[in-house]
Amino acid sequence: MYLRMAKRLLMETDKRLLWKLAYNFGFKGALSVQRFKRRMKRGVYFPPFLYISVINSCNLRCQGCWVDVSAKQQTIDLTAMNRLIRDSQAAGNSFFGIVGGEPFMHPQLLEIFAQHPGCYFQVFTNGHFITDDVARELRRLGNVTPLISVEGTEIVSDERRGRPAVLSKTMQGVENCLKHKLITGVCTSVCQTNIDDLVREEWVDRLIEMGVLYTWFHVYRPMGPQPNPDLCLTREQQRRIRQFVVDMRARKPIGIVDAYFDGEGQALCPAAAGLTHHINPWGGIEPCPIVQFAKESIHDPRPIDQVISQSEFLRDFRQLAAQTTRGCIVLERPDLLEELVVLHQAGDQTVRKTAQAELQAMLARPSQDAPGDEIPERSWAYRLAKRMFFNDFGVYRDLNRQRQLSKV
Repeated sequence: MYLRMAKRLLMETDKRLLWKLAYNFGFKGALSVQRFKRRMKRGVYFPPFLYISVINSCNLRCQGCWVDVSAKQQTIDLTAMNRLIRDSQAAGNSFFGIVGGEPFMHPQLLEIFAQHPGCYFQVFTNGHFITDDVARELRRLGNVTPLISVEGTEIVSDERRGRPAVLSKTMQGVENCLKHKLITGVCTSVCQTNIDDLVREEWVDRLIEMGVLYTWFHVYRPMGPQPNPDLCLTREQQRRIRQFVVDMRARKPIGIVDAYFDGEGQALCPAAAGLTHHINPWGGIEPCPIVQFAKESIHDPRPIDQVISQSEFLRDFRQLAAQTTRGCIVLERPDLLEELVVLHQAGDQTVRKTAQAELQAMLARPSQDAPGDEIPERSWAYRLAKRMFFNDFGVYRDLNRQRQLSKV
């Protein structure tokens, strides 16, 4: 499997793009994690990776979306983005996840990428704005990987995304990326209406045949003003996805991302571990995209690493989350999260200003945490990579100790 994957990388991509991935994301990303671990020992938390919502607008109206996509357009402009990225680089970071809204609706997005050739950007997109010309420019830049969202069959996609003919436009974006040999990924927010269609070996085989190099199955989370809880997965279905990912990783020549488990199959929350935080289009610094509250902003004149590492709200979020569950505190204990927001008087970052009421209305639901029912990685490569670069790095130590004592 590993030889087949290496062959795909060498034969199906532009070699210059592969070098950018290996150096800007792989080598520099590994150094960033090492710096993060050294900072942790001093009690300083600045994430090695940042996710940035560069715009709130979107051409789709997805079920359960928590972003104010219909509100007046707000973007992080070029000047603010340049300062944010350069400050982060000065602290050792080189990788940024770009989200929205629909990022390709940002009028300066390609210019942002062009001004930071030493960084690597992963763009979460519906693919509708990736024309042939855009894909050609992304290949020229070489430091961007598009991660294109596919939500199901034609009928399911139209229902999930609130517009007609969504899938065909998305697949055209995928084809444009592959035509220009971009390192292209496809992701799915897995829910009740698409789990049986896409969490299947046949779908993974189709992606490989198309030329897609990685995929990501993440679990639908019921947030926002219309959370649509009927789409939520059961604990058994979440376990099914985890087992599927572990099995496919050991057998298929395609990268499969997951952000919620370590190599031993124990759940983790990247925000609780301090691995990443989220920046919204107004510049507010949030624990993660679905926690739409903030006390700090990127528009603070201090360097971004100081703004984040000195935030009492982010610190207390990490501690509360790590002491409560290895899974998602938003799903499991929204009441505790609301108490934290009130304690810090953290500002509602939405245009609608109903985020606290939405938290109050949430019912507790299972997340990825399943103590005693872990599914470890079968692939030695994934297990080794996670042990070195993606685990909780000890933040759950007290919670694990409590669980061990409860078994005695």
